[in-house]
Amino acid sequence: MGQHARERPDDRAVVEVGEGGALKAWSFGELDQAAGRWAAQLLELGVKAGEPVAYQLPNLLEFVAISLGALRIGAICEPLMPIFRERELEFMLRASDTRVLIVPREFRGHDHAAMAQDLKTRVSSLEHVVVLPDHLAPNHAAPGASSSEAGGRVGPTAGAPALSPEVSAQLLFTSGSTGEPKGVLQTHRSLNQAARMHIRHFGLTADDVIYVPSPLAHQTGFLYGMWIALMLGAPQVVQTAWDPEAGFDAMQATGVTFVQAATPFLGDLVRVASERGETLDALKSFVATGTAIPRELARTGRTALGADVGGAFGTTESCLGAAFVPGENPDRAWSTDGRALEGITLRIVDDAGNELPPGEEGNFEVLTPTMFEGYLNRPELTGAAVTADGYYRTGDLARIDADGYLKITGRVKDVINRGGEKVPVVEVEQVLYTHPAVREVAIVAMPDARLGERACAFVVLTPGEQLDFEKMQQYLDAQRVSKPYWPERLEIVEQLPYTPSGKIQKFVLRDQIAAEMQRKAISR
Repeated sequence: MGQHARERPDDRAVVEVGEGGALKAWSFGELDQAAGRWAAQLLELGVKAGEPVAYQLPNLLEFVAISLGALRIGAICEPLMPIFRERELEFMLRASDTRVLIVPREFRGHDHAAMAQDLKTRVSSLEHVVVLPDHLAPNHAAPGASSSEAGGRVGPTAGAPALSPEVSAQLLFTSGSTGEPKGVLQTHRSLNQAARMHIRHFGLTADDVIYVPSPLAHQTGFLYGMWIALMLGAPQVVQTAWDPEAGFDAMQATGVTFVQAATPFLGDLVRVASERGETLDALKSFVATGTAIPRELARTGRTALGADVGGAFGTTESCLGAAFVPGENPDRAWSTDGRALEGITLRIVDDAGNELPPGEEGNFEVLTPTMFEGYLNRPELTGAAVTADGYYRTGDLARIDADGYLKITGRVKDVINRGGEKVPVVEVEQVLYTHPAVREVAIVAMPDARLGERACAFVVLTPGEQLDFEKMQQYLDAQRVSKPYWPERLEIVEQLPYTPSGKIQKFVLRDQIAAEMQRKAISR
Protein backbone atom coordinates (compact mmCIF):
# COMPACT_ATOMS: atom_id res chain seq x y z
CA MET A 1 0.00 0.00 0.00
CA GLY A 2 2.77 2.42 0.92
CA GLN A 3 4.43 1.84 -2.44
CA HIS A 4 1.24 2.73 -4.31
CA ALA A 5 0.89 5.91 -2.23
CA ARG A 6 4.48 6.93 -2.97
CA GLU A 7 4.50 6.07 -6.66
CA ARG A 8 0.90 6.91 -7.62
CA PRO A 9 -0.51 9.19 -4.90
CA ASP A 10 -3.16 10.71 -7.14
CA ASP A 11 -4.46 7.50 -8.69
CA ARG A 12 -7.92 6.28 -7.69
CA ALA A 13 -7.77 3.81 -4.78
CA VAL A 14 -11.25 3.43 -3.30
CA VAL A 15 -14.64 4.49 -4.64
CA GLU A 16 -17.60 4.40 -2.25
CA VAL A 17 -21.09 3.91 -3.66
CA GLY A 18 -23.34 5.61 -1.14
CA GLU A 19 -27.04 6.21 -0.74
CA GLY A 20 -28.80 6.85 -4.04
CA GLY A 21 -25.70 5.77 -5.93
CA ALA A 22 -23.61 8.84 -5.02
CA LEU A 23 -19.91 8.21 -5.62
CA LYS A 24 -17.12 9.37 -3.31
CA ALA A 25 -13.48 8.50 -3.94
CA TRP A 26 -10.05 8.58 -2.29
CA SER A 27 -6.72 8.47 -4.05
CA PHE A 28 -3.90 6.26 -2.80
CA GLY A 29 -2.34 9.30 -1.19
CA GLU A 30 -5.55 10.16 0.65
CA LEU A 31 -6.07 6.56 1.73
CA ASP A 32 -2.53 6.42 3.08
CA GLN A 33 -3.10 9.61 5.09
CA ALA A 34 -6.37 8.26 6.50
CA ALA A 35 -4.68 4.99 7.46
CA GLY A 36 -1.96 6.97 9.24
CA ARG A 37 -4.58 8.92 11.16
CA TRP A 38 -6.24 5.71 12.32
CA ALA A 39 -2.92 4.10 13.25
CA ALA A 40 -2.10 7.13 15.38
CA GLN A 41 -5.49 7.12 17.08
CA LEU A 42 -5.32 3.42 17.88
CA LEU A 43 -1.88 3.91 19.43
CA GLU A 44 -3.29 6.75 21.53
CA LEU A 45 -5.94 4.33 22.80
CA GLY A 46 -3.18 1.98 23.89
CA VAL A 47 -3.71 -0.66 21.21
CA LYS A 48 -0.75 -3.01 21.10
CA ALA A 49 0.54 -5.51 18.58
CA GLY A 50 -1.48 -8.71 18.58
CA GLU A 51 -4.56 -7.03 20.02
CA PRO A 52 -7.89 -7.22 18.15
CA VAL A 53 -9.56 -4.00 17.04
CA ALA A 54 -13.29 -4.47 16.42
CA TYR A 55 -15.19 -2.32 13.96
CA GLN A 56 -18.83 -2.72 12.98
CA LEU A 57 -19.09 -0.68 9.81
CA PRO A 58 -20.77 -0.88 6.44
CA ASN A 59 -18.67 -0.71 3.27
CA LEU A 60 -17.21 2.77 3.67
CA LEU A 61 -13.97 4.45 2.66
CA GLU A 62 -13.14 4.51 6.37
CA PHE A 63 -13.45 0.72 6.63
CA VAL A 64 -10.42 0.37 4.34
CA ALA A 65 -8.48 3.04 6.21
CA ILE A 66 -9.19 1.48 9.63
CA SER A 67 -8.09 -1.93 8.38
CA LEU A 68 -4.81 -0.53 7.09
CA GLY A 69 -4.29 1.54 10.22
CA ALA A 70 -4.78 -1.47 12.48
CA LEU A 71 -2.47 -3.64 10.39
CA ARG A 72 0.15 -0.88 10.34
CA ILE A 73 0.59 -1.08 14.12
CA GLY A 74 0.44 -4.87 14.28
CA ALA A 75 -3.14 -5.07 15.59
CA ILE A 76 -5.61 -7.71 14.45
CA CYS A 77 -8.53 -6.66 12.26
CA GLU A 78 -11.83 -7.82 13.80
CA PRO A 79 -14.55 -6.63 11.42
CA LEU A 80 -18.14 -7.30 12.50
CA MET A 81 -21.18 -7.47 10.27
CA PRO A 82 -23.38 -4.33 10.45
CA ILE A 83 -26.51 -6.45 10.85
CA PHE A 84 -25.30 -7.96 14.13
CA ARG A 85 -27.13 -6.78 17.23
CA GLU A 86 -26.50 -6.98 20.97
CA ARG A 87 -26.73 -10.77 21.31
CA GLU A 88 -24.22 -11.58 18.57
CA LEU A 89 -21.91 -8.69 19.38
CA GLU A 90 -21.74 -9.44 23.09
CA PHE A 91 -20.78 -13.03 22.31
CA MET A 92 -18.04 -11.97 19.87
CA LEU A 93 -16.61 -9.12 21.94
CA ARG A 94 -16.43 -11.31 25.04
CA ALA A 95 -14.80 -14.15 23.11
CA SER A 96 -12.08 -11.84 21.75
CA ASP A 97 -11.55 -9.70 24.91
CA THR A 98 -11.82 -6.66 22.68
CA ARG A 99 -10.93 -3.28 24.20
CA VAL A 100 -11.74 -1.00 21.24
CA LEU A 101 -14.94 -0.98 19.20
CA ILE A 102 -15.50 1.43 16.28
CA VAL A 103 -19.06 2.02 15.05
CA PRO A 104 -21.00 4.47 12.89
CA ARG A 105 -23.29 6.86 14.69
CA GLU A 106 -26.26 5.43 12.79
CA PHE A 107 -26.75 3.12 9.83
CA ARG A 108 -29.98 2.13 8.11
CA GLY A 109 -32.10 3.48 10.94
CA HIS A 110 -30.23 1.71 13.74
CA ASP A 111 -28.49 3.64 16.53
CA HIS A 112 -25.13 1.88 16.59
CA ALA A 113 -23.59 4.42 18.95
CA ALA A 114 -26.20 3.79 21.65
CA MET A 115 -25.95 0.02 21.18
CA ALA A 116 -22.16 0.16 21.52
CA GLN A 117 -22.34 2.23 24.69
CA ASP A 118 -24.77 -0.32 26.15
CA LEU A 119 -22.37 -3.12 25.25
CA LYS A 120 -19.60 -1.21 27.01
CA THR A 121 -21.52 -1.58 30.29
CA ARG A 122 -21.89 -5.35 29.84
CA VAL A 123 -18.58 -6.46 28.31
CA SER A 124 -15.87 -6.00 30.92
CA SER A 125 -12.97 -5.91 28.46
CA LEU A 126 -14.51 -3.14 26.32
CA GLU A 127 -12.84 0.15 27.32
CA HIS A 128 -13.24 2.41 24.28
CA VAL A 129 -16.19 3.00 21.94
CA VAL A 130 -15.15 5.15 18.99
CA VAL A 131 -18.04 6.69 17.06
CA LEU A 132 -17.37 7.46 13.43
CA PRO A 133 -18.58 10.98 12.60
CA ASP A 134 -20.62 11.49 9.47
CA HIS A 135 -18.75 12.53 6.30
CA LEU A 136 -15.28 12.33 7.83
CA ALA A 137 -12.67 13.73 5.45
CA PRO A 138 -9.44 11.78 4.93
CA ASN A 139 -7.10 14.53 6.12
CA HIS A 140 -8.70 15.89 9.26
CA ALA A 141 -11.18 15.27 12.03
CA ALA A 142 -14.80 16.25 11.66
CA PRO A 143 -15.58 19.75 13.01
CA GLY A 144 -16.45 19.58 16.69
CA ALA A 145 -15.62 15.89 17.05
CA SER A 146 -15.68 14.80 20.67
CA SER A 147 -13.01 12.72 22.34
CA SER A 148 -15.12 9.61 21.73
CA GLU A 149 -15.30 10.28 18.00
CA ALA A 150 -12.88 9.26 15.29
CA GLY A 151 -10.50 11.77 13.84
CA GLY A 152 -7.38 11.73 15.96
CA ARG A 153 -4.29 13.68 14.91
CA VAL A 154 -2.44 12.63 11.81
CA GLY A 155 0.97 11.73 13.04
CA PRO A 156 3.80 9.24 12.84
CA THR A 157 3.21 5.72 13.99
CA ALA A 158 6.50 5.41 15.83
CA GLY A 159 6.52 2.36 18.00
CA ALA A 160 4.68 0.26 15.45
CA PRO A 161 6.41 -3.13 15.32
CA ALA A 162 8.14 -4.73 12.37
CA LEU A 163 5.63 -7.39 11.43
CA SER A 164 6.35 -11.07 10.98
CA PRO A 165 4.25 -12.71 8.26
CA GLU A 166 3.28 -15.37 10.81
CA VAL A 167 1.48 -13.00 13.20
CA SER A 168 -2.31 -12.79 13.23
CA ALA A 169 -3.81 -10.23 10.87
CA GLN A 170 -7.51 -11.03 10.96
CA LEU A 171 -10.16 -12.39 13.31
CA LEU A 172 -13.41 -13.23 11.53
CA PHE A 173 -16.35 -14.89 13.18
CA THR A 174 -17.98 -17.46 10.93
CA SER A 175 -21.37 -16.35 9.74
CA GLY A 176 -23.25 -19.06 11.57
CA SER A 177 -24.86 -20.96 8.67
CA THR A 178 -24.72 -24.05 10.89
CA GLY A 179 -25.08 -22.57 14.36
CA GLU A 180 -22.88 -20.76 16.89
CA PRO A 181 -20.17 -18.60 15.27
CA LYS A 182 -16.49 -19.42 15.75
CA GLY A 183 -13.61 -16.94 15.66
CA VAL A 184 -11.26 -17.76 12.78
CA LEU A 185 -7.68 -16.43 12.97
CA GLN A 186 -5.66 -15.81 9.80
CA THR A 187 -2.05 -14.64 9.50
CA HIS A 188 -0.54 -12.03 7.18
CA ARG A 189 1.22 -14.86 5.36
CA SER A 190 -1.97 -16.82 4.68
CA LEU A 191 -3.94 -13.80 3.47
CA ASN A 192 -1.10 -12.61 1.24
CA GLN A 193 -0.65 -16.09 -0.19
CA ALA A 194 -4.39 -16.46 -0.79
CA ALA A 195 -4.44 -13.12 -2.58
CA ARG A 196 -1.48 -14.04 -4.80
CA MET A 197 -3.05 -17.39 -5.74
CA HIS A 198 -6.37 -15.69 -6.51
CA ILE A 199 -4.69 -13.02 -8.65
CA ARG A 200 -2.77 -15.65 -10.61
CA HIS A 201 -5.83 -17.87 -11.15
CA PHE A 202 -7.98 -15.06 -12.54
CA GLY A 203 -5.17 -13.17 -14.30
CA LEU A 204 -5.83 -9.92 -12.43
CA THR A 205 -3.59 -6.84 -12.79
CA ALA A 206 -3.39 -3.23 -11.59
CA ASP A 207 -5.49 -2.30 -14.64
CA ASP A 208 -8.51 -4.13 -13.22
CA VAL A 209 -11.28 -2.48 -11.21
CA ILE A 210 -12.52 -4.65 -8.34
CA TYR A 211 -16.16 -4.36 -7.25
CA VAL A 212 -17.07 -5.20 -3.64
CA PRO A 213 -20.84 -5.40 -3.09
CA SER A 214 -20.35 -8.11 -0.44
CA PRO A 215 -19.78 -6.91 3.13
CA LEU A 216 -16.16 -5.99 3.78
CA ALA A 217 -16.73 -7.57 7.19
CA HIS A 218 -16.92 -10.97 5.48
CA GLN A 219 -14.01 -12.79 3.88
CA THR A 220 -15.50 -12.42 0.40
CA GLY A 221 -15.32 -8.64 0.65
CA PHE A 222 -12.27 -8.35 2.93
CA LEU A 223 -9.89 -10.70 1.11
CA TYR A 224 -11.27 -11.16 -2.41
CA GLY A 225 -12.18 -7.50 -2.72
CA MET A 226 -10.24 -5.11 -0.48
CA TRP A 227 -7.03 -7.08 0.17
CA ILE A 228 -6.59 -8.16 -3.45
CA ALA A 229 -7.20 -4.64 -4.76
CA LEU A 230 -4.65 -3.20 -2.32
CA MET A 231 -2.07 -5.83 -3.25
CA LEU A 232 -2.57 -5.10 -6.95
CA GLY A 233 -2.77 -1.34 -6.57
CA ALA A 234 -6.08 -1.55 -8.44
CA PRO A 235 -9.13 0.60 -7.68
CA GLN A 236 -11.81 -1.01 -5.53
CA VAL A 237 -15.46 0.01 -5.65
CA VAL A 238 -17.25 -0.59 -2.34
CA GLN A 239 -21.01 -0.29 -1.91
CA THR A 240 -22.34 0.89 1.44
CA ALA A 241 -25.75 -0.82 1.26
CA TRP A 242 -26.86 -3.23 -1.41
CA ASP A 243 -28.97 -1.60 -4.12
CA PRO A 244 -28.75 -3.49 -7.43
CA GLU A 245 -29.77 -0.51 -9.58
CA ALA A 246 -27.21 1.78 -7.96
CA GLY A 247 -24.64 -1.00 -8.09
CA PHE A 248 -25.19 -1.57 -11.79
CA ASP A 249 -24.84 2.17 -12.47
CA ALA A 250 -21.64 2.35 -10.42
CA MET A 251 -20.16 -0.64 -12.25
CA GLN A 252 -20.80 1.11 -15.56
CA ALA A 253 -19.47 4.46 -14.35
CA THR A 254 -16.26 3.10 -12.80
CA GLY A 255 -15.46 0.43 -15.39
CA VAL A 256 -15.61 -2.57 -13.05
CA THR A 257 -13.86 -5.60 -14.53
CA PHE A 258 -14.01 -8.18 -11.74
CA VAL A 259 -16.49 -9.07 -9.02
CA GLN A 260 -16.68 -11.91 -6.53
CA ALA A 261 -19.89 -12.09 -4.53
CA ALA A 262 -22.60 -14.43 -3.35
CA THR A 263 -25.10 -15.85 -5.82
CA PRO A 264 -27.99 -13.51 -4.77
CA PHE A 265 -25.92 -10.50 -5.92
CA LEU A 266 -25.55 -12.14 -9.32
CA GLY A 267 -29.30 -12.73 -9.55
CA ASP A 268 -30.08 -9.09 -8.75
CA LEU A 269 -27.60 -7.69 -11.28
CA VAL A 270 -28.85 -10.05 -13.98
CA ARG A 271 -32.40 -8.84 -13.32
CA VAL A 272 -31.34 -5.19 -13.70
CA ALA A 273 -29.41 -5.92 -16.89
CA SER A 274 -32.34 -7.85 -18.38
CA GLU A 275 -34.90 -5.18 -17.49
CA ARG A 276 -32.75 -2.41 -18.95
CA GLY A 277 -31.50 -4.35 -21.94
CA GLU A 278 -27.94 -3.24 -21.06
CA THR A 279 -24.69 -5.07 -20.42
CA LEU A 280 -21.57 -4.20 -18.44
CA ASP A 281 -19.03 -3.60 -21.18
CA ALA A 282 -15.92 -3.60 -18.97
CA LEU A 283 -16.88 -6.61 -16.82
CA LYS A 284 -14.77 -9.69 -17.51
CA SER A 285 -15.59 -12.12 -14.68
CA PHE A 286 -18.25 -12.68 -12.03
CA VAL A 287 -17.25 -15.30 -9.47
CA ALA A 288 -20.31 -16.54 -7.58
CA THR A 289 -19.71 -18.00 -4.14
CA GLY A 290 -21.59 -18.92 -0.98
CA THR A 291 -24.10 -21.30 -2.56
CA ALA A 292 -24.47 -23.23 -5.79
CA ILE A 293 -25.26 -21.16 -8.88
CA PRO A 294 -28.56 -22.27 -10.38
CA ARG A 295 -27.63 -23.34 -13.91
CA GLU A 296 -30.33 -21.21 -15.51
CA LEU A 297 -29.11 -18.13 -13.66
CA ALA A 298 -25.53 -18.77 -14.80
CA ARG A 299 -26.56 -19.12 -18.43
CA THR A 300 -28.71 -16.00 -18.26
CA GLY A 301 -25.99 -14.10 -16.40
CA ARG A 302 -23.33 -14.80 -19.01
CA THR A 303 -25.54 -13.27 -21.70
CA ALA A 304 -27.07 -10.47 -19.64
CA LEU A 305 -23.82 -9.20 -18.13
CA GLY A 306 -21.59 -9.94 -21.09
CA ALA A 307 -19.01 -11.64 -18.87
CA ASP A 308 -17.69 -15.02 -17.77
CA VAL A 309 -19.82 -16.34 -14.93
CA GLY A 310 -18.76 -19.28 -12.84
CA GLY A 311 -18.61 -20.89 -9.45
CA ALA A 312 -15.95 -21.19 -6.80
CA PHE A 313 -15.43 -22.78 -3.40
CA GLY A 314 -13.83 -21.25 -0.36
CA THR A 315 -14.16 -21.00 3.40
CA THR A 316 -13.06 -18.49 6.01
CA GLU A 317 -10.76 -21.18 7.40
CA SER A 318 -9.07 -22.31 4.17
CA CYS A 319 -9.61 -19.37 1.80
CA LEU A 320 -10.42 -20.01 -1.87
CA GLY A 321 -9.70 -23.60 -2.81
CA ALA A 322 -11.29 -24.06 -6.23
CA ALA A 323 -12.75 -21.83 -8.92
CA PHE A 324 -13.77 -21.79 -12.55
CA VAL A 325 -11.19 -20.59 -15.05
CA PRO A 326 -12.21 -17.59 -17.19
CA GLY A 327 -12.45 -18.53 -20.83
CA GLU A 328 -12.97 -22.22 -20.20
CA ASN A 329 -15.99 -24.21 -21.36
CA PRO A 330 -19.02 -22.26 -20.02
CA ASP A 331 -20.81 -25.46 -19.02
CA ARG A 332 -17.84 -26.39 -16.84
CA ALA A 333 -17.84 -22.91 -15.33
CA TRP A 334 -21.41 -22.99 -14.08
CA SER A 335 -22.08 -26.70 -13.64
CA THR A 336 -19.12 -27.22 -11.27
CA ASP A 337 -17.37 -25.35 -8.49
CA GLY A 338 -14.22 -25.19 -10.58
CA ARG A 339 -10.89 -26.88 -10.11
CA ALA A 340 -8.15 -26.47 -7.55
CA LEU A 341 -6.07 -23.34 -7.56
CA GLU A 342 -2.37 -23.92 -8.15
CA GLY A 343 -0.75 -25.20 -4.96
CA ILE A 344 -3.95 -26.66 -3.49
CA THR A 345 -4.95 -30.33 -3.24
CA LEU A 346 -8.57 -31.49 -3.07
CA ARG A 347 -9.78 -34.94 -2.10
CA ILE A 348 -12.97 -36.89 -1.37
CA VAL A 349 -12.93 -39.43 1.44
CA ASP A 350 -15.40 -41.83 3.04
CA ASP A 351 -16.38 -41.67 6.70
CA ALA A 352 -13.33 -43.77 7.61
CA GLY A 353 -10.97 -41.33 5.88
CA ASN A 354 -10.24 -43.51 2.85
CA GLU A 355 -9.80 -41.54 -0.38
CA LEU A 356 -12.51 -42.27 -2.94
CA PRO A 357 -12.03 -42.60 -6.72
CA PRO A 358 -13.14 -39.89 -9.19
CA GLY A 359 -16.88 -39.43 -9.46
CA GLU A 360 -17.83 -40.86 -6.08
CA GLU A 361 -19.56 -38.70 -3.48
CA GLY A 362 -18.01 -38.30 -0.07
CA ASN A 363 -16.56 -35.90 2.47
CA PHE A 364 -14.70 -33.00 0.87
CA GLU A 365 -11.27 -32.04 2.27
CA VAL A 366 -8.73 -29.38 1.27
CA LEU A 367 -4.94 -29.20 1.69
CA THR A 368 -3.81 -25.60 1.28
CA PRO A 369 -0.95 -23.24 2.19
CA THR A 370 -3.62 -20.71 3.22
CA MET A 371 -4.94 -22.63 6.22
CA PHE A 372 -6.18 -20.70 9.24
CA GLU A 373 -4.24 -20.58 12.52
CA GLY A 374 -7.16 -22.01 14.43
CA TYR A 375 -10.43 -21.12 16.14
CA LEU A 376 -10.03 -18.49 18.84
CA ASN A 377 -9.72 -20.18 22.23
CA ARG A 378 -11.26 -23.39 20.84
CA PRO A 379 -8.37 -25.85 20.32
CA GLU A 380 -10.76 -28.82 20.45
CA LEU A 381 -12.72 -27.45 17.48
CA THR A 382 -9.50 -26.68 15.61
CA GLY A 383 -8.32 -30.23 16.14
CA ALA A 384 -11.61 -31.65 14.91
CA ALA A 385 -11.51 -29.47 11.77
CA VAL A 386 -8.08 -30.63 10.56
CA THR A 387 -7.03 -34.19 9.72
CA ALA A 388 -3.83 -35.80 10.96
CA ASP A 389 -2.20 -35.16 7.57
CA GLY A 390 -3.20 -31.49 7.47
CA TYR A 391 -6.38 -31.43 5.36
CA TYR A 392 -9.24 -29.13 6.34
CA ARG A 393 -12.56 -30.92 6.80
CA THR A 394 -14.97 -28.60 5.02
CA GLY A 395 -18.18 -30.26 6.22
CA ASP A 396 -19.33 -30.48 2.60
CA LEU A 397 -20.25 -33.47 0.51
CA ALA A 398 -18.81 -33.40 -3.00
CA ARG A 399 -17.56 -35.25 -6.05
CA ILE A 400 -14.37 -34.65 -8.05
CA ASP A 401 -14.41 -35.90 -11.62
CA ALA A 402 -11.53 -37.45 -13.53
CA ASP A 403 -10.49 -34.03 -14.84
CA GLY A 404 -10.27 -32.56 -11.35
CA TYR A 405 -13.49 -30.53 -11.39
CA LEU A 406 -15.24 -30.17 -8.05
CA LYS A 407 -18.98 -30.44 -7.54
CA ILE A 408 -20.37 -29.63 -4.09
CA THR A 409 -23.44 -31.82 -3.57
CA GLY A 410 -24.51 -30.71 -0.10
CA ARG A 411 -23.55 -30.18 3.51
CA VAL A 412 -22.93 -33.17 5.75
CA LYS A 413 -25.52 -31.76 8.15
CA ASP A 414 -27.88 -30.91 5.28
CA VAL A 415 -28.10 -34.49 4.06
CA ILE A 416 -31.63 -35.87 4.11
CA ASN A 417 -31.67 -39.54 5.00
CA ARG A 418 -35.07 -40.79 3.89
CA GLY A 419 -35.30 -44.31 5.24
CA GLY A 420 -31.70 -45.01 4.30
CA GLU A 421 -31.94 -43.28 0.90
CA LYS A 422 -29.82 -40.11 0.67
CA VAL A 423 -31.68 -37.28 -1.11
CA PRO A 424 -29.41 -35.32 -3.52
CA VAL A 425 -30.57 -31.96 -2.18
CA VAL A 426 -28.56 -29.66 -4.45
CA GLU A 427 -29.63 -31.49 -7.62
CA VAL A 428 -33.34 -31.29 -6.71
CA GLU A 429 -32.96 -27.60 -5.83
CA GLN A 430 -31.39 -27.01 -9.24
CA VAL A 431 -34.36 -28.65 -10.96
CA LEU A 432 -36.93 -26.65 -8.98
CA TYR A 433 -35.09 -23.43 -9.71
CA THR A 434 -35.87 -23.89 -13.42
CA HIS A 435 -39.62 -23.68 -12.68
CA PRO A 436 -40.82 -20.19 -13.76
CA ALA A 437 -42.67 -19.69 -10.47
CA VAL A 438 -39.58 -20.34 -8.33
CA ARG A 439 -37.38 -17.40 -7.50
CA GLU A 440 -35.45 -19.05 -4.64
CA VAL A 441 -35.55 -22.52 -3.14
CA ALA A 442 -34.02 -24.39 -0.22
CA ILE A 443 -34.70 -28.04 0.63
CA VAL A 444 -34.17 -29.20 4.20
CA ALA A 445 -34.86 -32.27 6.34
CA MET A 446 -38.00 -32.51 8.44
CA PRO A 447 -38.46 -35.20 11.10
CA ASP A 448 -40.52 -38.27 10.29
CA ALA A 449 -41.49 -41.03 12.71
CA ARG A 450 -41.32 -43.82 10.11
CA LEU A 451 -38.52 -42.82 7.72
CA GLY A 452 -36.46 -40.69 10.08
CA GLU A 453 -36.44 -37.72 7.71
CA ARG A 454 -38.37 -36.41 4.74
CA ALA A 455 -37.67 -33.43 2.50
CA CYS A 456 -39.38 -30.05 2.77
CA ALA A 457 -38.99 -27.37 0.08
CA PHE A 458 -39.06 -23.72 1.10
CA VAL A 459 -39.81 -21.56 -1.94
CA VAL A 460 -39.83 -17.84 -2.61
CA LEU A 461 -42.14 -17.19 -5.56
CA THR A 462 -41.42 -15.09 -8.61
CA PRO A 463 -43.70 -12.01 -8.42
CA GLY A 464 -47.03 -12.73 -10.09
CA GLU A 465 -46.52 -16.51 -10.16
CA GLN A 466 -48.15 -19.29 -8.16
CA LEU A 467 -47.10 -22.75 -7.12
CA ASP A 468 -48.77 -25.42 -5.02
CA PHE A 469 -47.67 -28.82 -3.83
CA GLU A 470 -49.37 -30.75 -6.64
CA LYS A 471 -47.89 -28.53 -9.34
CA MET A 472 -44.44 -28.95 -7.79
CA GLN A 473 -44.81 -32.73 -7.91
CA GLN A 474 -46.02 -32.62 -11.51
CA TYR A 475 -43.01 -30.52 -12.49
CA LEU A 476 -40.53 -32.85 -10.83
CA ASP A 477 -42.22 -35.80 -12.50
CA ALA A 478 -41.98 -34.09 -15.89
CA GLN A 479 -38.27 -33.47 -15.23
CA ARG A 480 -37.87 -37.21 -14.50
CA VAL A 481 -36.70 -36.75 -10.94
CA SER A 482 -36.86 -39.99 -8.97
CA LYS A 483 -39.97 -39.94 -6.80
CA PRO A 484 -38.18 -40.73 -3.49
CA TYR A 485 -36.25 -37.50 -4.01
CA TRP A 486 -39.33 -35.31 -4.30
CA PRO A 487 -39.94 -32.91 -1.40
CA GLU A 488 -42.91 -34.16 0.59
CA ARG A 489 -43.91 -30.74 1.82
CA LEU A 490 -43.93 -27.27 0.27
CA GLU A 491 -43.65 -24.07 2.28
CA ILE A 492 -44.17 -20.78 0.42
CA VAL A 493 -42.27 -17.99 2.19
CA GLU A 494 -41.63 -14.32 1.48
CA GLN A 495 -37.88 -14.70 1.95
CA LEU A 496 -35.24 -17.23 2.93
CA PRO A 497 -32.95 -16.65 5.91
CA TYR A 498 -29.51 -15.68 4.63
CA THR A 499 -26.24 -15.01 6.38
CA PRO A 500 -24.73 -11.63 5.42
CA SER A 501 -22.38 -13.46 3.05
CA GLY A 502 -25.26 -14.95 1.07
CA LYS A 503 -25.45 -18.48 2.51
CA ILE A 504 -28.90 -19.85 3.24
CA GLN A 505 -29.24 -20.63 6.95
CA LYS A 506 -30.75 -24.06 6.51
CA PHE A 507 -30.56 -24.80 10.22
CA VAL A 508 -33.11 -21.99 10.72
CA LEU A 509 -35.45 -23.64 8.21
CA ARG A 510 -34.94 -27.07 9.77
CA ASP A 511 -35.77 -25.70 13.21
CA GLN A 512 -38.78 -23.84 11.79
CA ILE A 513 -40.35 -26.86 10.11
CA ALA A 514 -39.61 -29.14 13.08
CA ALA A 515 -41.30 -26.68 15.45
CA GLU A 516 -44.31 -26.38 13.12
CA MET A 517 -44.73 -30.14 12.94
CA GLN A 518 -44.41 -30.49 16.70
CA ARG A 519 -47.01 -27.76 17.23
CA LYS A 520 -49.47 -29.51 14.92
CA ALA A 521 -48.84 -32.86 16.60
CA ILE A 522 -49.59 -31.39 20.03
CA SER A 523 -52.76 -29.68 18.79
CA ARG A 524 -54.24 -32.92 17.45
